[in-house]
Amino acid sequence: MTSISTEAAISINGLCKTYQGGKRALDGVTFDVPRGQIFGLLGPNGAGKSTLINILAGLVNKTEGSASIWGFDIDAHPRNAKASIGIVNQEILFDPFFTPVETLEIQAGLYGVPKKDRRSLDLLRAVHLEDKANAYARTLSGGMKRRLMVAKAMVHSPPVLVLDEPTAGVDIELRQQLWAYVRELNAGGVTVVLTTHYLEEAEQLCDRIAIINHGRLIANEPTRDLVGRAQEKVVAVTVDRDLTAAPEAPCFEKIVLKGARVLEITYSKARVNAGEVLAAVQAAGVGIVDVSTREPDLEDVFLSLTRSTAD
Repeated sequence: MTSISTEAAISINGLCKTYQGGKRALDGVTFDVPRGQIFGLLGPNGAGKSTLINILAGLVNKTEGSASIWGFDIDAHPRNAKASIGIVNQEILFDPFFTPVETLEIQAGLYGVPKKDRRSLDLLRAVHLEDKANAYARTLSGGMKRRLMVAKAMVHSPPVLVLDEPTAGVDIELRQQLWAYVRELNAGGVTVVLTTHYLEEAEQLCDRIAIINHGRLIANEPTRDLVGRAQEKVVAVTVDRDLTAAPEAPCFEKIVLKGARVLEITYSKARVNAGEVLAAVQAAGVGIVDVSTREPDLEDVFLSLTRSTAD
């Protein structure tokens, strides 16, 4: 399939979606997914990720803006755009009375793939379902069904694959199998777009990450740069007496008194270490009874980004 003019796998420009009743799910979103990458699309629930994916899939009509897949505008060239993308939704959707091989054959037929060019057994082998080729799909485990959905999305050999929360509720072993296959597809030239709640997953897999919050794009940068923003760390300090106010110190980014005896202190790893933070608490004349810390996670990245965009 030849592309038209663009080098981006997916190009989104000024995309808006307002639902009936006035809810604005997407608000002027613009970004490109570079070809050949594994691209993370992250955001909290309700941020607009699924709306964006459903627009690309042709399931939801946009209100404003434009989108193209592999150079094909979704309005001007809808058939070519759809042929260029495979989408694995969060929900597991297929007929439980067909076997996996029948499921793939039917899907290939819907995409107009000639019988001689179909690769149903190869796809089942790739997702470790070859031994279940002729079992009824309803007898498959949840993990197997999810893998079947990935194979189903690849029947027409699209250059772009979108995985919407593919590992939600999936055990670690299956998650690793799924990622091994995704890396294999990517190594073979498939551009992958991944939505996930798990920052560690995105960190390990994605070359670049975009974050959507309240329908707006608030970050779009290489993964390493984005993770570097998660410099804030939180330490909970239990003290030896009741406090009426939290002590202040220049090394605290933020301090909150939780109950009478627990101080929740946010500090920047780039500026200070935990020892300096604890020393500052003691310097305020407070004894320390217990300490617990947590590493920054996706929520912290969201918070730091949404704070900076609000400033």
